[in-house]
Amino acid sequence: MHSPGYNGVLVMDKPQGWTSHDVVAHVKRKLNAKKVGHLGTLDPLATGVLVLVIDSATKFASSLGGGAKEYVASCKLGEETDTYDREGKVLSTSDTSALSPVEIKKALEAFKGRITQVPPMYSALKSKGVPLYKLARKGVTIEREAREIEVYEMEPLKIEPPIVEFRALCSGGTYVRSICHDLGVRLGCGGHLAELRRTRSGAFTIEEAVGPGAAAEELSLRVIPLDEALRRASGEAGGEPCQAH
Repeated sequence: MHSPGYNGVLVMDKPQGWTSHDVVAHVKRKLNAKKVGHLGTLDPLATGVLVLVIDSATKFASSLGGGAKEYVASCKLGEETDTYDREGKVLSTSDTSALSPVEIKKALEAFKGRITQVPPMYSALKSKGVPLYKLARKGVTIEREAREIEVYEMEPLKIEPPIVEFRALCSGGTYVRSICHDLGVRLGCGGHLAELRRTRSGAFTIEEAVGPGAAAEELSLRVIPLDEALRRASGEAGGEPCQAH
């Protein structure tokens, strides 16, 4: 039986290998909710914060979905892939032994601030209604306009070539895969995203997230009431469209 008490926001910790839609469908079924949407897709490779809006909260997606996103990422230098991540086809390889940690740190910190970024072909952005990744899978590449984004914080966590780990706090619409790819270009060796975890999305953080393995009772207890969620998000700007299923 459907319960009207689920109206609100549920912060999920998306497991690796699950699509964002997988999480939405799983929670909708577990809570027997009428409608569940998510505020910003995470690729199957990524883990971490996936904010769900449940029932009447889906109508407030634009108010709830804004704000900065925080990620912890691992980049592998010396390998460029067509998807900009480890799941893609390797296009080129390069020796990274001559790269110094100081050089890598300087290149990484150059991404801080307002920068332009070309979205990857393997993305959910659409061209004439068709997602770019569907075109990419057919071998089609189209021109993408560079978009301005902002990286508020860029913190190197571990630099042990060929692996570089960093934390980035950035505006919505930022592709961390593109940062890894562009870092490889900047260093002249190629690079791709190896691991990605979103630790914050706007007003919602990983500390309050719950995994999909939780029982329905636990999930229902973790739903943030709509009025409280709106209060928390009221200072956040921007936003991404809700994708409801």
